[in-house]
Amino acid sequence: MNRRILSSLLAFGFALHAQTPVKIGVINCATGTQAPIGEYMSNGYKLALEDLQKKGIKVELVTEDDTGKPQVSMSAMEKLVTRDRVAAVVGPYSSACANAVSKLAEKYKVPLLVPVASKEDITRQNQKFVFRLSATTEDYASILISMAQKLGKPKTMAILNENTDFGTSGAKSAKAYAAQVGIQVVMEEAYAAGSPDYRSTLAKVKATKPDLVFMVSYVADGILLMRQAREVGLQPQAFLGAGAGFASSEFAREQAISNNVFSSTQWTTDVNWPGAKDFGARYKAKFGKAEVPYHAANAYASMMVMAEAAAKVGGDREKLRAELRGGHWNGIMGDVRFVDYSGYTNQNKHQMLVEQIQNGKHETVWPPEYGSKKPVYPFKWK
Repeated sequence: MNRRILSSLLAFGFALHAQTPVKIGVINCATGTQAPIGEYMSNGYKLALEDLQKKGIKVELVTEDDTGKPQVSMSAMEKLVTRDRVAAVVGPYSSACANAVSKLAEKYKVPLLVPVASKEDITRQNQKFVFRLSATTEDYASILISMAQKLGKPKTMAILNENTDFGTSGAKSAKAYAAQVGIQVVMEEAYAAGSPDYRSTLAKVKATKPDLVFMVSYVADGILLMRQAREVGLQPQAFLGAGAGFASSEFAREQAISNNVFSSTQWTTDVNWPGAKDFGARYKAKFGKAEVPYHAANAYASMMVMAEAAAKVGGDREKLRAELRGGHWNGIMGDVRFVDYSGYTNQNKHQMLVEQIQNGKHETVWPPEYGSKKPVYPFKWK
């Protein structure tokens, strides 16, 4: 009888343990200039919670808005780790915020999974508790420039980037890769994000007659840059946008200036990774959107990976770090593993894709084995 009671109590205890929600922190940009992308990521997290519940994994999310500012992001991290006692943190969005927060993750020994931020340095500091699902700016640059080389014979390139962590890292990567493949960078200029007028800069770019214009910008600046590029008559072989604003639906809707612009991306609705098409259909139906940005898919996959790993180890931070380090996932972002290579630590080696905006829609055009449409090259204004 005693043994039966003990067995029953143990079983009851295990059941309670299994039903205890794992607490995960999320740092996102719900307000501020990056809020549109923050909304995409929030939507991705919502779909992940639905699928985790179907798997019997209960998650308690504690969400903080960093407004896109590193100092606010750091305060949010301190709160999540010390006051809310989360098992792990997913986010933030921007490279500047993620880079700042990564140092706190290491200080407090709490696993941090970066879904989207691509600055190379984030996972090049030998930090054991910092993981990244997304590709790096090095990958953003190489996929775009190598594609342009296959489609045409570009010899020169101009680089325009905002003077943020993401922008400077993207520009540095593009310049380095161009040097590797023999493309001359004829102009390189960083601008202050949110500037009202870029025409003088774009006129300088035009004077150098570049075959390629490589840009690293968020949404508002990307739209204004392209509007004013048209005004000054800048027409290279190709405009290459390093993800971010150029991969957004807001940019695509500006058909007069976005048509035939290329953008590197981490995911598309027609890629053949497990569940990708279904995720795209669900996203459109649930949120009433015509397009599904890669930011949403990255956020979804990051939450699935982190929550599944955290539930498996009961939320223990050190065990969770080891689980992420040794784990392997295959889903809507393809094969995910966190490995060390070329100076990176806990970095997922993700296959990048290229989209081109054709008639107001992002279409997958590169690599050819993943493409649903053929790329239009060279560029012409609509």
